[in-house]
Amino acid sequence: MARMMNVPAPAIVILGTGALDTARRIQACYPGAQVHGLQGRVEADIAYAELSVHLRELYARGTPLVVLCAAGIVIRCIAPLLSNKGAEPPVLAVAEDGSAVVPLLGGLAGVNVMAREIAEALDVTPAITTSGELRFGTCVLNPPDGYALSSLEQGKRFVSDLLGGESTRVEGDAPWLDDAQLPRSDSARLAIRITPAAWDGRTDELLIHPKTVVAATGVVDGSIVERVRLALDAHRLAPLSLAALLAPVEHMSNAALADAAIVLGVPLRFSSVAASDAEPERLLETAMRMPYEALHGETDVALALTRAPVDPASVGHARGRLTVVGLGPGDASLMTPAVRSALSAATDILGYETYVKMAGPFRADQQVHGTDNREEMQRARHAFELASIGRTVAVVSSGDPGVFAMAAAVLEALETSNNAQWAAVELDIQPGVSAAMATAAQAGAPLGHDFCMLSLSDNLKPWGIIEKRLRHAAEADLAMAFYNPVSRARPWQLDKALDIIREFRSASTRVVLGRDIGRPGAALTHTTLGELRAESVDMRTMVIVGSSLTRSYSLHGNREWTYTPRWYK
Repeated sequence: MARMMNVPAPAIVILGTGALDTARRIQACYPGAQVHGLQGRVEADIAYAELSVHLRELYARGTPLVVLCAAGIVIRCIAPLLSNKGAEPPVLAVAEDGSAVVPLLGGLAGVNVMAREIAEALDVTPAITTSGELRFGTCVLNPPDGYALSSLEQGKRFVSDLLGGESTRVEGDAPWLDDAQLPRSDSARLAIRITPAAWDGRTDELLIHPKTVVAATGVVDGSIVERVRLALDAHRLAPLSLAALLAPVEHMSNAALADAAIVLGVPLRFSSVAASDAEPERLLETAMRMPYEALHGETDVALALTRAPVDPASVGHARGRLTVVGLGPGDASLMTPAVRSALSAATDILGYETYVKMAGPFRADQQVHGTDNREEMQRARHAFELASIGRTVAVVSSGDPGVFAMAAAVLEALETSNNAQWAAVELDIQPGVSAAMATAAQAGAPLGHDFCMLSLSDNLKPWGIIEKRLRHAAEADLAMAFYNPVSRARPWQLDKALDIIREFRSASTRVVLGRDIGRPGAALTHTTLGELRAESVDMRTMVIVGSSLTRSYSLHGNREWTYTPRWYK
C-alpha cells in the first residue's frame, strides 16, 4: 500500500503474542516501521521493559504511535505529555485482532489518514470522530507534505464557518482537495488560497503556503535569519513558503548556518562552488535542479521561486553525517534509544557483518555494507567517503564503540586524511553497553572499585607491551577485564597472562567468565584464579579477574554474586 503522507515511520507497540500477526500486517503498510514488543512476553523487532515509559519516550521524540491495546491504556500512558495540539504526533489504538482502529491524537499530523490506511489493510472501518473529517472527507487543516497551514487559529475559525453552513472556493493548485466533499461555490465569501504570498490581513481566507522558495546566501554570521526574512518580506513572501536554505559547501560545518536553518525551520543544503565564486545567484544556478524564477533584492540573499513545492533533496546536497554507534552486548533491550534513532535515520550502515545483522532489520531504502572484522580502517574511510557526499552513515560496533572498537578507527582515519570534505562531515559517537560492563552487571559488581580493561590481542601492539601493562595492573591490585583473550592464532597468550597475574594474586582471587552475554546461549561462570584454565575461554568470552578484595557469595542457596567493595584497606 502506498502511504498518503510523508510522516516518520510509526512505532507499532504490542504487549503480547496475540497482537503480533496484526502488528505485522500494519508494518507492511509503512516502510521502516518496527514492531516493539514487551520484553519477556513476545519476540519483536525492538524490546521494551515498561509500556508507559516506552510510549512517553517515543511520543516525546515525535514518533507516530500505533498501539495494539485498549485506547484508555494509551491515553493514561501519554496524558502527562499532552500540551500542544499543533505539535503532537499521530497516536492510534488498534484492537489486538485488528477489528478496530481508533485515532486518538495528531489530527493535524495525519492521524486520520493513517487510520484509513491501517483500516484498509485490516479490512475494517476506522473509528474517525473528527467533525470536519467526517463532513468533508479530509482534514482541511492538514495539507500534505510540501505545504504549510498559515495559521491554526485562523484555520479553526474557517472550518467552524464551513460546518456552520458557509461555502468556499479554492484558489490555486490544491489537488489533494479535488475529491473532498467541501461545500463549494464560485461566489463564496470564504476562500482556500494556495499561495506563497504573505497574509494580507483578510479574515475570510484560509491560507496554505506551498514550499516553493529557496533562499541562497554566502553570509555565515549571526545575521542570516534577519537577512532571509528581509528578502522574503521585500517580495511579500510568507516565511512558511521557504523550502530550504542554500549555502556554499565550504561553510558546511558553520554553526551560524546550522542555527539559522533551525530557526527558519528548513533543511540546510549546500552548493559545490568555489568560495571565490559563491555569489548567492551562482549558488542557485549550480544547486537548483528544477525551473525557477530568480528574485533579486537583498544583495547577500537570492531567492528562487518555483511553480511546485520544492523537494529539498533536489537542491544541492545535505551536510553528511557519520554516527559511530555501540549496539551493546546484543540484547535489543540494552541498545540505547539514541543508537536506535541513528540506525533508523541512516542511509548507509557499515560494520562487521555479524554486528550489522545484530543491528537490523533495515528498510529496503537503506544500504548495508558488511565487511570482514579486520577491515576497520578501510571501513572508516568508506564511511567518510559516503558521508562527504551528503549521506547519513552509521558505523556499528558491538558493545561500546570507544572500547577496542570503531570509534578510534574513525577518528584516526579522519586525522590522517587531511581531507577538508571529511572534516566538514557531522561526526557523532553514541555509546553502548560494553562487554565488560554487561558481564560485570550479570555477575554483580566485580568492577565496583578501580579497574582496567586490556586487550590480549597483539595484532596492533607488541606482546611485550601487553606483558608490561599486565604486570603493572596486577601489582597495583586493579580488577582487570580482558578482551580478545584467546584465538586459534594465539591460544597461549591467556595462560601467559594468568601466569603473570598469579605472581601478584592468590589462587583464591575471584574470576568471572561471561560468554555471549546479552546474546542467545549466554553463560556466566564464577570461578577462581587457581581453577581458571585457558581451554574454558574463547574469543566470545569476557574474562574479569578481581582484585585481592573481590569476593563472592550465595545466600540461602540463591544465585551467586561477585563484587569488589568500594573501600580499600
